[in-house]
Amino acid sequence: MALDYGKCAKEIYETLGGRDNLVSAAHCATRLRLVTVDNGKIDMKKLENIDGVKGVFSSNGQLQLIIGTGTVNKVYEEFLAVSGMTAATKEEVKAAAAAKQPLIKRMVKTLGDVFVPILPAIVASGLMMGLVEALGKAIPGFSDSAWYGVLDMISNTAFTFLPAIIAVSAARVFGGNIFLGGVIGMLMIHPGLINAWSVAGMAESDIPVWHLIGNLFKIRQVGYQGHVIPVVIAVWLMCVIEKWLHKHVPEMIDLFVTPLCTVMITALLTLGIIGPIFSTAESYVLTFAKWIITVGYGFGAMIMGGLYPVTVVAGIHHMYNVIEAGMLSEVGGLNTWMPIASAANFAQGAACLAVGLKAKNAKTKSVAIPSSLSAALGITEPAIFGVNLRFTKPLLCGIAGGAVGALLGSIMHIGATAYGVTGIPGYLTTLDYPLQYTIVLVVSFTISFVLTWIFWKEDEEDAKRAVEKTENKTQDVAGEILEETNDNTIYAPITGNVVALELIPDETFASGVLGNGIGIEPEVGEVVAPFNGTIVTVADTKHAIGLAGPNDMEMLIHVGVDTVKMQGEGFEVFVSAGDTVKAGQRLMTFSIDKIKESGYSTTTAVLLNNSDDYENFKVIKTGATKKSEPVITI
Repeated sequence: MALDYGKCAKEIYETLGGRDNLVSAAHCATRLRLVTVDNGKIDMKKLENIDGVKGVFSSNGQLQLIIGTGTVNKVYEEFLAVSGMTAATKEEVKAAAAAKQPLIKRMVKTLGDVFVPILPAIVASGLMMGLVEALGKAIPGFSDSAWYGVLDMISNTAFTFLPAIIAVSAARVFGGNIFLGGVIGMLMIHPGLINAWSVAGMAESDIPVWHLIGNLFKIRQVGYQGHVIPVVIAVWLMCVIEKWLHKHVPEMIDLFVTPLCTVMITALLTLGIIGPIFSTAESYVLTFAKWIITVGYGFGAMIMGGLYPVTVVAGIHHMYNVIEAGMLSEVGGLNTWMPIASAANFAQGAACLAVGLKAKNAKTKSVAIPSSLSAALGITEPAIFGVNLRFTKPLLCGIAGGAVGALLGSIMHIGATAYGVTGIPGYLTTLDYPLQYTIVLVVSFTISFVLTWIFWKEDEEDAKRAVEKTENKTQDVAGEILEETNDNTIYAPITGNVVALELIPDETFASGVLGNGIGIEPEVGEVVAPFNGTIVTVADTKHAIGLAGPNDMEMLIHVGVDTVKMQGEGFEVFVSAGDTVKAGQRLMTFSIDKIKESGYSTTTAVLLNNSDDYENFKVIKTGATKKSEPVITI
């Protein structure tokens, strides 16, 4: 019996609570995507039982109703008619959903959006820096060799130019010109400014100043190496200015007026206002830190061990070198700050490792585990920005572990003979306290790891998208062992010749309007599952199947062109909507000869309907291909 689209739409509308509880609505190939005022007012069970609704779940502020390929667009049209709403794009719905999130969550998400794309550069540099520094301490004479000089330069490049990298990423997140963002980032570390790591040893009166309007507007000639927050703020301001100018500057002169004014205004405000305010706050933090670790029977050290990751987020942790250098300059002085920083760093690494081991999402694992190793070597930015800050609870658990470890380090009077090295390489500077230092690291690690394991839970949607193991063995209905699969790969559902999307002899498929993908000219009339997933829809005429897979993939396999007109003749389907299938499992058989005899092309469209959601979508194989061979990665 055919679905009554109008009745389905009306029941959905009424169950959602009517217009007053609706913010925005859109649809993709298989799902109705909604943003509501309050999901708590909705009877989810009743919603799931509506005829035509095959599933309901909530993700990132969106309520998603699985309806099916070829049906959802018709239900959507009826839904707009009954609700009086206007059509919205998926991007507009995502924006509306994000706007509903609490301010703190939005701010944390924004930082995550800025830092996650640059993690590969930070992780690589962090690991190399830790290893190079360790070799320099362990091997006499290596630190003076040419090899050390080259490796040290390579390893610290990402951190030396970190503000520029952050600026480009921030401009992308805030919707500005990424190249203008890069200019602002490079401006903040311009060689014409004194390096921020050097200025700490200078008297304030020795720091040169540009007086642009007397004493009313002046700029200290100091760079922002190692800083994070002022760069993000500056680029956000740049994007606001750029967007405003684009709206108000005549199009004829917009090309040169807008970039010129954007960079000039942002640069002056950054160097003259944003930077100085942040530097003043930084000075107070450092003075407070130096005072607090000397008082309170170790409790001051415990406080700083907890606060240390917060200063990493603020980008001012490098300035602690001033405190450490001052401690070492005293007669017989030891660096007692080092065990505090080391406990904090090791604890953040432990929290990150717990996330990596506990998470089911392959992407989370791939970031968390190497980032935890980087933190163990003393470089915590990848762990904090890429994982712990993003999920919040791991950051707090790491703070707890770092605080206790710092307390123990202070009570045991551990001191280092150098600065700039923490974590495992720190053993090389605490040779008189190997047992005590080990206790600090073990306690910090254990507390942080255990607390994170207990209190952090993976987002339900991330867990749902993940495959229990990144790689696993699957079988087809006959028990044949297929190749190893992972949740970022789509495998050929048919044996045949894989051709580019635009070569499919159908304008709708070839244009990509239904999503990016490939065409397959079949040699064998059999369709198998391209991944582990769920059957969303099976065409009444048996020629097409829609599937949902890992990482929220929505796929359509359409055998032949115009084969709907064959009314199922020559096709046999072995699955139904709602069935769970394994990669390689037989879904359908069809007669190549009958399709040709009917005058239709056998070229089969294999389309990822929501391919726009995946920045890394890539066709990795064309030409002769056997079923279950990798053809697409996301």
